[in-house]
Amino acid sequence: MPRAALAVLLLILTLGGASAGLAAPRFSAAADRADARYGRGETVTFVLNLQDEGRPVPAAEVTWTLSKDGVPPVRSGRVRLQDGRAVVTGSLDEPGFLHLRATLGAGDGALTALAGAAVEPERIGPSLPAPADFDAFWSAQRQRLAAVPLHPRLTTVKSPVAGVETADVQLDCVGAPVSGYFAQPAGARPRSLPAILTVHGAGVNSAGLSTAAGWARDGAIALDINAHGLPNGRAKAFYDELAAGELKEYRVRGRHSRDEIYFLGMFLRVLRALDFLATQDEWDRRTLVVFGSSQGGAQALAAAGLDPRVTLFVAGVPAMCDHTGGEVHRIAGWPKFLPTGQPADPAVREAVRYFDGVNFAARARARGFFTVGFIDTTCPPTTVYAAYNALTAPKRIFDDLPTGHANSAAAREAMRAAVLEHFAAQAAGR
Repeated sequence: MPRAALAVLLLILTLGGASAGLAAPRFSAAADRADARYGRGETVTFVLNLQDEGRPVPAAEVTWTLSKDGVPPVRSGRVRLQDGRAVVTGSLDEPGFLHLRATLGAGDGALTALAGAAVEPERIGPSLPAPADFDAFWSAQRQRLAAVPLHPRLTTVKSPVAGVETADVQLDCVGAPVSGYFAQPAGARPRSLPAILTVHGAGVNSAGLSTAAGWARDGAIALDINAHGLPNGRAKAFYDELAAGELKEYRVRGRHSRDEIYFLGMFLRVLRALDFLATQDEWDRRTLVVFGSSQGGAQALAAAGLDPRVTLFVAGVPAMCDHTGGEVHRIAGWPKFLPTGQPADPAVREAVRYFDGVNFAARARARGFFTVGFIDTTCPPTTVYAAYNALTAPKRIFDDLPTGHANSAAAREAMRAAVLEHFAAQAAGR
């Protein structure tokens, strides 16, 4: 690139591209195979591309870092783009993922490109086995829950969907109540409808009325619950205040003890919500789905592993998988109870194994549908595949190659299609 043109490009980067009234250059990275899958020891090639106004940039220098999905071994270097293109190569001698981060420019205007590649991901196993008394612990928790009467309180609320009846639902549980929105098609016949429970990702929010009503419009009885047993429908400031105060850092609260960890109550609320759906006259008695992403994906895994009534779970970019990845020099999933690259606190290491999605997946008999972002650093793909591989029931996974901690439009559609296909198959007796 001529020096004058390069200077203009660097100015665009420094000023933040579009914020300076200029179109930002497009910088991207991707594995050289459409499916981004490779064998152990095989060379993985990442292709970098830089375009400005649709044309390749003749030359520019890029810095890059290549890691084993965020942990060592880590390699770094520089590469010069020629005609807007360059390659970075690496390999992995074990099942896992390679994660590439490439940077052009510096400061606030720097451009970053990310890419991931899978190396025999179906061979990723659990970092540690489940605790010997895992099943006994959860059996005792189920007994605690069964001793608490359901005591449902339903308050009719205005439905956002015509032909759908909706209500705020409160259910007694161990600790905080289950709090959600229930929806069903008006005039539904007894034993005629599948049931679906939708659960939330991290954060502090109300349950979603439109979510439950949307699934009811599709012919299901539906319950959407908030993660914390909070009142629904309050002003945003109410939830923001809790997130900044009482529920701040709830994700690591009680992590030194399996009896005190915050997620114990959350998972029991999921089981209690399933109890409620199973009491509905309209439920068909054979189809029960749990659907969630991130923290919601973790709840879906827990539900499938602990409640044999679940027939399908959908776990989008699921959190809380392979907490002890560091024990075998791998990354761990959110909330990353154990610090990466540091000695593990023995008490935490033992407690969190009772709340690991890998261990729930190994016990699930429900069908499973997963999504995984190949550049997800919150719930890294290594951890998602560890859980996916543990599931012995029929399963599918949507590899979302260019996506981080989110579900792309294609992934969301695939998740929805998996539910509707399951509804139809169950209705047909398949």
